[in-house]
Amino acid sequence: MILITVPNPDVTIYKQQEPKLSHICGFTDFHLISREEGGIFMFYNDQDELLFVGKARKLRPRIKKHFEDSVSVIKNHREEVAKIEVCLVQSPVHREIYETFIINEHKAKYNVDKVFYK
Repeated sequence: MILITVPNPDVTIYKQQEPKLSHICGFTDFHLISREEGGIFMFYNDQDELLFVGKARKLRPRIKKHFEDSVSVIKNHREEVAKIEVCLVQSPVHREIYETFIINEHKAKYNVDKVFYK
């Protein structure tokens, strides 16, 4: 048996109800997420239910793309996202393992790939 311990989030940002600054879907704190580092990210709704898990070599552009892209898996569910957690993970192999583990252990609602629990 392999024991996988998911790292604690390095950054957590929350959706603002009435953002006063420039925002993307209510999120104004994207500057807190690294532009150059890799890791995993998790989208949660306001009931703290895991909606989506992803990984990226460069986190901030990848996360923003989910809110701007017309082909994103969550394109019809963007308004549900109330919290984003980011864990910095440098190794591509570790990112892959964490992503697959979290998707299946916490049953991410909108992940369709790497799902073993359906």
